[in-house]
Amino acid sequence: MEAARQYNVHEATTHLSRILEQVATGEEVVISKAGEPVAKVVPLHPRTRRTGRGSLSGQIHIKDDFDDLPDDLADAFGMR
Repeated sequence: MEAARQYNVHEATTHLSRILEQVATGEEVVISKAGEPVAKVVPLHPRTRRTGRGSLSGQIHIKDDFDDLPDDLADAFGMR
C-alpha cells in the first residue's frame, strides 16, 4: 500500500480543494502540526442511492428455506 501524502496545517489550509480532490480519488492524506501527524483524511464509501421501490431489485437473494426452524427448535415449540 502506498504511503499517505502528508501536509502541514498551512499547506492543508491553502490547498484544501486539491487535497479533497486527491481524497475523492481514493488517496489518504495526513495533516501534521509541528511535524507530528494529527489527522488523517480518508475517502468515504459511496452511499447506495435508493430511488424508490424496486431500486435493489436483483441485488438481494433470499433462500426458499429462510424461515424454516432448525429441528430442535421446531420440536421445542411443537411445530413438527
